[in-house]
Amino acid sequence: MRSQVSRLSLQLFVLDLLFTPVGLFLAARLRSWLPFGRGGPLPEELVGLPWFVYLLAVACWCSGLVMSTAYDPQRVLRWYNEAVRVILGGSVGTVLMAGGLFIAYREMSRLQFVYFFVINLVLLLGHRAAFRVYYRLIGRERPGWRSRILILGAGVLGQKLAQVLLDHSRWGYTLVGYLDDASSKQGQTFEGARVLGTLDAMRQVVEAHKVEELWVALPVRAFERINHVVVMAETLPVRVKIAPDYLSLAMIQAQVETLAGIPLIGLREPVIAGIPRLIKRGIDIVFAGLSILLAAPLLLVITIAIRLETKGPALFLQRRVGENGRLFDMLKFRTMVADAEAHQQEVLAETGDGQVIHKRRDDPRVTRVGRLLRRYSLDELPQLINVLRGDMSLVGPRPELPWLVEKYNPWQRKRFAVPQGITGWWQISGRSDKPMHLNTDDDLYYVYNYSLWLDLWILLRTPLAVLKGRGAF
Repeated sequence: MRSQVSRLSLQLFVLDLLFTPVGLFLAARLRSWLPFGRGGPLPEELVGLPWFVYLLAVACWCSGLVMSTAYDPQRVLRWYNEAVRVILGGSVGTVLMAGGLFIAYREMSRLQFVYFFVINLVLLLGHRAAFRVYYRLIGRERPGWRSRILILGAGVLGQKLAQVLLDHSRWGYTLVGYLDDASSKQGQTFEGARVLGTLDAMRQVVEAHKVEELWVALPVRAFERINHVVVMAETLPVRVKIAPDYLSLAMIQAQVETLAGIPLIGLREPVIAGIPRLIKRGIDIVFAGLSILLAAPLLLVITIAIRLETKGPALFLQRRVGENGRLFDMLKFRTMVADAEAHQQEVLAETGDGQVIHKRRDDPRVTRVGRLLRRYSLDELPQLINVLRGDMSLVGPRPELPWLVEKYNPWQRKRFAVPQGITGWWQISGRSDKPMHLNTDDDLYYVYNYSLWLDLWILLRTPLAVLKGRGAF
């Protein structure tokens, strides 16, 4: 299956290589035909471009698409995900090309350049749309292309695998159905596929439906049945893959490695690793360091204002939970009276479903200066020091209080799979009045969709979210 995924990604890349010069050629012809721009249409000899401009266009656009992960199957499952990444990649490629043309070739018409951007986006999005239609309608029964998969187990894990298969159908998966020993599930349909029988009928179902892969999604308590299935599969021409049900507790990405022939499954591997993590850390250090220098006068003014209104230090440390559950002391400007922690229990409340609310708009412990600082998130500025120390990042889910984390459901803990940040997807998505521990879905969106481009987008949107101040109290 990996070879099929790689082949489709390569096909997309090659088509992009071919369509980009076509788009540039059509843009030149369009500039010579349409009566727009200064002086109307241009003669063809004035819109013709040298060969190195075509090479520049191909190199810049393909680089932009690679940078936007437009060829990553995990990032482009849905058509709208792919469209966004192609548009983003095309925009980056256009900026790179503009820089190259400024240095090497300034004779290209500006209107022709705009035509090229629009035409090439239409071409690249068009051939991707055609691919999706082909593999959904025509390529579905193409011999040798799709792997016909039978899921053993129609429980929660089996249905989750079925949904994954549907999401990955473009990459060569076809779900034949399920086998399950539960009598109540026989003949039932889940995620568009039917339960075809019990596990004992595996041989007949494999032969009748030309199954190529068995995906075992049985609970751990059914270990003996799993062993029976694996032994039975040895006599069938199928590949077998097992999805242990404890992977649902994994911190987003489970990775398999081999040590001395023993397979090890990592359940809490970092989502951001390697070069992306190095780049993210570099951006954190540079941006946080410059911000502290530029904001030094403001930091001094805030410190004086806090000390003049109430007794006590201007800064306070609060224990928070960071990446992978590591505890650290987070810095903040003090926005409450000095003994606020001693009165925490007095302001606690619960939602109708038992969720704890520890932060209230009418909290009597908040000072006048503190209310202003919270309104514009100025109380968070000292966390730039936490960023420099490596406790936090500029962008990521907000660090949570340990006693609240203890009340988390297992799925909520996945938000700690990335470095915790000063700003994040939750803040720019409206900064609703819900406390952050009730906005875990927003945090998981960031975790599952992490990219450096998403970090930059969040950073660009943060000032507007701060000025609006909605949900900040």
